[in-house]
Amino acid sequence: MLIADCGRRGALEISKRIWARGVIILHVKPREKVSAVLIAQNEEKNIGPALDSVAWADEIVVVDGGSSDGTIQLCKDRGARVVEHGFTSYAEQKNFALRQATHDWLLSLDADERVTDQLSQEIQALNRSGFVGAGYRIPRVSCYLGRFIRSTAWYPDHQLRLFDRRKAQWEGMWVHESVRVDGAVGKLKGEILHYSYENISDHVERLNHYATLAAKQMWESGRRGGLAPALIFPPFVFLKNFVLKRGFMDGTVGLFISFMNSFYVYLKFMKLKELDLRKSREASRDRSV
Repeated sequence: MLIADCGRRGALEISKRIWARGVIILHVKPREKVSAVLIAQNEEKNIGPALDSVAWADEIVVVDGGSSDGTIQLCKDRGARVVEHGFTSYAEQKNFALRQATHDWLLSLDADERVTDQLSQEIQALNRSGFVGAGYRIPRVSCYLGRFIRSTAWYPDHQLRLFDRRKAQWEGMWVHESVRVDGAVGKLKGEILHYSYENISDHVERLNHYATLAAKQMWESGRRGGLAPALIFPPFVFLKNFVLKRGFMDGTVGLFISFMNSFYVYLKFMKLKELDLRKSREASRDRSV
């Protein structure tokens, strides 16, 4: 005799228990509902396509850090539930966001990212068979100066973005936040598209901003400034990106990226040194008072 509990829609993780009387019971695991979660602030120009790419999700939650443009209304018009919460840091904002979701399995996306059709189909197919472990890493490919980059340290930029929030926590004080999960992590093949920089000017401006945050984060973690890292590391970063990571395959664009990645390393260590000198002057001034 077969006894099946079909649960809700979706099929189906089956486990068999054989009783002494020969009864096989089929246990069916219902499909998990998935919440797509984003954080945003003044992202009116970017977030629309991001929301459209996750329209298949059971819920879309946007945590807004204080937009002064049309971001909030645009999100609402596309069916997202918007929660307003003042921005403190990327990790704290994303931890707040995961708590706002209705469902436990989350797909975390940034406003300048898009889920490809291949990835959305892969996630939904995986869900029908049953999520395994605590999360999944997803390759991310960046569009830069009009082309998708599959070279340098930018690719494959695996990001842990699909996960069970009950086993997850975002970490990172100011920049380069990442999610840590307690459990096994799988890998998906479908990609996230990343439209990070509008042009070189935007790249330089944001690189400067991220370098400032990185220097602050290094300082608060106990690291102190020195000229040696700023002089030694950047050439190695350039060679890694342009040669080992085959940036040369993308020609001039690969050269730009390799140089900018090395310049970022130089800049963050110089800003750390600057911060070190400023703190030393402040300490000397306080002692002289």
